[in-house]
Amino acid sequence: MAEAIVVGRIGRPHGVRGDVTIEVRTDVPQRRFALGAVLGREGGGAPLTVAAAHWHSGRLLIRFDGVEDRGAAEALRDVLLTIDLAEAGSPVDEDEEADGDVGDTWWDRDLVGLEAVTTTGAPLGRVTDVIHAPAGDLLAVGRPGGGEHLVPFVREIVPTVDPAAGRIVVDPPPGLLDLD
Repeated sequence: MAEAIVVGRIGRPHGVRGDVTIEVRTDVPQRRFALGAVLGREGGGAPLTVAAAHWHSGRLLIRFDGVEDRGAAEALRDVLLTIDLAEAGSPVDEDEEADGDVGDTWWDRDLVGLEAVTTTGAPLGRVTDVIHAPAGDLLAVGRPGGGEHLVPFVREIVPTVDPAAGRIVVDPPPGLLDLD
């Protein structure tokens, strides 16, 4: 069985024709939710094919083939939409080039497991999760003695991401690592 990547979660229905809101969990929604895209369902179930997609008031609205009314749309609420790992491709658009900083686009799977060190080389722990919060992404860094640091994933605080070396560099502002 191929490994799957979650790219979105179906939210509430929108209107009466079967449209649903999508909680986007990908940096390339234009690629993942394009007309005709086929998406799996985490946990099984028939794949869903995108019949229509558009942005409305900052939310992505999707209509899937065969979902033609509000009741059918409601039955899909909270379904996690997936793609196969083999179909993921690069997180960077073809006209961009990754140069190893936070401004690049990274898959969560590329970050989890990396060793986090400070700019002075002091070890912080390993990245255990990427939390996609409304205010921005956070890296959960498991501390060797237990607990975790939550590090905002912004260039000013994480200036270097180096998957080849297996590490990220954190330049914490005063007090960030003192918070429990």
